[in-house]
Amino acid sequence: MTRLFLKDPLAILGQGCEGGLVVEDGRIAELVPAGAGPRDPVDETFDASRHVVLPGLVNTHHHFYQTLTRAHPQAIDRPLFPWLKALYPIWARLDPESFRLSVRLALTELLLSGCTTAADHHYLFPRGLEDAIDIEAQEAKALGIRVTLTRGSMNLSEKDGGLPPDTVVQDEDEILADCERVIARHHDRSEGAMIRIALAPCSPFSVTKGLMMKSAALAEAQDCRLHTHLGETQDENRFCQALFGCRPVDYLEEVGWLQDRTWLAHGIHFTAEECRRLGAHKVGVCHCPASNAVLASGFCPVNELRAAGAPVGLGVDGSASNDASNLIEAARHALMVGRLNYRAADAVTARDVLAMATAGSAACLGRADIGTIAPGLQADLAFFTLDELRFSGAHDPIAALVLCGATRADRVMVKGRWRVLDGAPVGIDVARLRAEHGAAARRFA
Repeated sequence: MTRLFLKDPLAILGQGCEGGLVVEDGRIAELVPAGAGPRDPVDETFDASRHVVLPGLVNTHHHFYQTLTRAHPQAIDRPLFPWLKALYPIWARLDPESFRLSVRLALTELLLSGCTTAADHHYLFPRGLEDAIDIEAQEAKALGIRVTLTRGSMNLSEKDGGLPPDTVVQDEDEILADCERVIARHHDRSEGAMIRIALAPCSPFSVTKGLMMKSAALAEAQDCRLHTHLGETQDENRFCQALFGCRPVDYLEEVGWLQDRTWLAHGIHFTAEECRRLGAHKVGVCHCPASNAVLASGFCPVNELRAAGAPVGLGVDGSASNDASNLIEAARHALMVGRLNYRAADAVTARDVLAMATAGSAACLGRADIGTIAPGLQADLAFFTLDELRFSGAHDPIAALVLCGATRADRVMVKGRWRVLDGAPVGIDVARLRAEHGAAARRFA
């Protein structure tokens, strides 16, 4: 087992490790204080004096397949429901080849942005794409990135009063059977797991109450987490009132989801009392600031949720999210959107949004082994340089990543292995990937 000393970083987002870290067997073996050296001999030393080191960023909400429909003319400049209605028939044309490329591209982008763990919410299973979760698992393994793959679902279509067209939904028995299959095949409950599975009925306007309840029961039986969209728009609130006779958080409680296995995407339109309820039950919320801005959905009450005890993480979301799979950019979006929401320059800080993107996101995914730089935790780390013109004159290197707008990591380590070197993903021909993905995307014009 090689002991690697990451020596003298320019700055590091951790306590007691200003002199660096020792990595061994995929874990952080030792924190090195400023001016000191490792306690025990090391086999290799990496000079990190040009690098700002962060815990690996953790993305808690994405839709990888939507990289195929970025800036689509049929969906540009529309709010959520019309945006979805325009794109559902296009997404129904997904096939295994194009889907695989969409996953590979999204995961590569995330790695390049300093992301070491990604959660994807996949809920579209047109005929021929029944093995979508297996494809995602294969691509994640090849890239060496950690993932939580959520087996999403939709069974409430237009004919039932839901939003999706009939062609993109599945029946309840088919959904639950495949949920059990992918859990049995891919879900690793152990510490340091590279792949975990969660269950993720898409949203209150696309699944039945019965499916929500049965998904919660299955998650309890199989020890996995639960995920869904909730509180994203006022239209959703009105839909829940009309169809279920209650607001979304009340509905969540009614179907057995108001619990600490659950994390929600967006979480915008909650009252102060609902924030307290979510916090009391330790329900996580993934903040998607760019997506919320692009769709003009509103402001997530991140401070109220965090004060109430709800874990708050960060997500890039799918194509609506500024059409980019870039988590360090999402951190900057969270800072800007947060300050606009609270009308105060100190309401959301650079370190606040980095905490969301690391420890907060890890908590949303139910993981205590990532998201923080500490002895014994997984060696998932993101290394950024401040060599670009935009950083010249920056006096706080960590804040500069957010305030000056970092966009790309120089190096990324997952489980102690380099997955990005000198700004390039290991083992990926970026030019070829761009060409192949672009050709696949043209089929969705």
